[in-house]
Amino acid sequence: MRETTEGCTPVLPADDPIGLQSFAVLLRRMNAEFNRIAQEFAESQGLHLTDVQALIAVLDADSEDDAGPMTPGRLRKQMNLTSGAMTACLDRLEKSGHIRRVRAADDRRVVHLHYEERARLVAREYFRPLAHGTDAARAGFSDGELAVVVRFLNEMNHQLALVRR
Repeated sequence: MRETTEGCTPVLPADDPIGLQSFAVLLRRMNAEFNRIAQEFAESQGLHLTDVQALIAVLDADSEDDAGPMTPGRLRKQMNLTSGAMTACLDRLEKSGHIRRVRAADDRRVVHLHYEERARLVAREYFRPLAHGTDAARAGFSDGELAVVVRFLNEMNHQLALVRR
C-alpha cells in the first residue's frame, strides 16, 4: 500500500479497495494515530500510556449500564496487568487527580474506581480537536452510511474481544 505525497491518505489497490489488506492497513494507521494522541496526552499529564488506557477503561465503565463501576480487579483483568502493576498505575492516577477510589457502601471490601470530574474536563479540553475532527469526518456521510460504520466498529470490537480471549 502506498501513501500519496499529500499526507497519510492511502492509495488503495484499484482491484480491491475494500479488501482485507486495505482494511488492515487503514485500521493499523488509525490505531497508530490514536496511540500517538494518547501518548502525547499521557506525557502532558505526567502519566504512562498504560495509565491513559486505564483511564479510558474507567471512563467507559462509568458510561456502561450493565457492568457497574470499574473495580481494580476487573481493570487488571481487562488490561492484562499483574496486581502490582495495576496498583502502581492506580496510585499514579489517584496521585495525579485523575481517579478516586471509593469503597462500595454495601460491601466495604469492594473498591470502585471513578474518573474525577476535574480530570474529565482536562481530557475533554485536550481531546477537543479530535472531537472536532471526528465530527468533520462524520459530516461527509449520510445517516445510513454512519449506521453501517457504527455496525462495523461494533462488530470489529466484538471480534477483537474474541481474539483477546
